[in-house]
Amino acid sequence: MPPTSSQTAKRLDPDKLAASALEIADAEGLEAVTIRKLAQRHEVTPMALYRHFSDKDDLLAAIGDRILADIELPKPTGDRWDVQLLALLTAFVEALRPHPKVAGLTLYRILIGEPGLALAERTMELLTEGGFSVDDAAEVGRQSLCSLITLVTTEPGANEDTNPIAREDALRAKRASLAALSPHRYPLITGAADTLICPASTDRYYALGIDLVVAGIRGVRISRTLRLAEGVGGPKDRK
Repeated sequence: MPPTSSQTAKRLDPDKLAASALEIADAEGLEAVTIRKLAQRHEVTPMALYRHFSDKDDLLAAIGDRILADIELPKPTGDRWDVQLLALLTAFVEALRPHPKVAGLTLYRILIGEPGLALAERTMELLTEGGFSVDDAAEVGRQSLCSLITLVTTEPGANEDTNPIAREDALRAKRASLAALSPHRYPLITGAADTLICPASTDRYYALGIDLVVAGIRGVRISRTLRLAEGVGGPKDRK
């Protein structure tokens, strides 16, 4: 006797379904992710998936949670707070890097699922160790994570056509567009056209991006400390 739709739905693993949806999104983009396509991949009817996902938005949320679940949070060490923060943010980016087309989904799940909450709590913990108040740690942490998500979703060349020939044609056209600019008026842009269109090293691209975020956080902390020492930056001054 063939299994009923109820029995089939119970056999489906939500984590595996989310992983499959993520594979579709990575290959074809978010528009390609539908309940129907996911059901076809698992050889079930769409109704079998509604037991786990009420609609496409629910499925996209599961994809965001799936990405966050891949973060390997570094264990606390005796290093300075900013050194540990660099390691933490690097782990965050490492989980997002394989998924530039859908990494933005994590933004809406960080304060909902357990992996995202663990990331947020550890980020704020390190920031408060560095001297930020709890409220400032929340703001700095939020803006830092948002910046790194954007770093991934806007990686040059990452969202081009997955077909190698079409991708190279698109990149070549963009390079030609920059190269056609006047080198007298835009000497730096034309000189760095290749890097601006597609970085020679994605590892360097991400390392630099994370360094900029952490350096900015250090700078903000020093600036606020100096302002407070001079009696500037209190509640009245911020109004």
